[in-house]
Amino acid sequence: MSLQFNYIAVLLVLLILLGILSNNSSITISGTILLLMQQTFLAKYIPFMEKYGVNIGIIILTIGVLSPIVLGKIQIPNLTAFLNWKMFLAIAVGVLVAWFGGRGVNLMASQPMLITGLLLGTILGVAFIGGIPVGPLIAAGILSLFIGKV
Repeated sequence: MSLQFNYIAVLLVLLILLGILSNNSSITISGTILLLMQQTFLAKYIPFMEKYGVNIGIIILTIGVLSPIVLGKIQIPNLTAFLNWKMFLAIAVGVLVAWFGGRGVNLMASQPMLITGLLLGTILGVAFIGGIPVGPLIAAGILSLFIGKV
């Protein structure tokens, strides 16, 4: 048990360091919190985070995306705006990304060993090609390829 425990702690420290080196605060903060949880009495809550963490994260992300609308910083478009081809494309890309996300959650649940590769890919993408590890921004990036905006 001690060897496994140390291996996981070392893996978390490596993820924290990679997060720092790549300026990926999400990885850095997540790794730090999990390391602290693992090393303290909070370890008993790690199964809760495993079970509900993705749903909690999606709720917080959705609140963050909807907040500018609630604050009035983004106006809800009128009905004619929905007749624009860019709006149709935006809706289609949003549906496609949501479908990919659902498939991704199922894949991670059924093959959790891939999570390390996904994290490593995210870190490499942030560090070397200017990526940002946030789902809605990925959807906007795909949309920008279709409509020619940067």
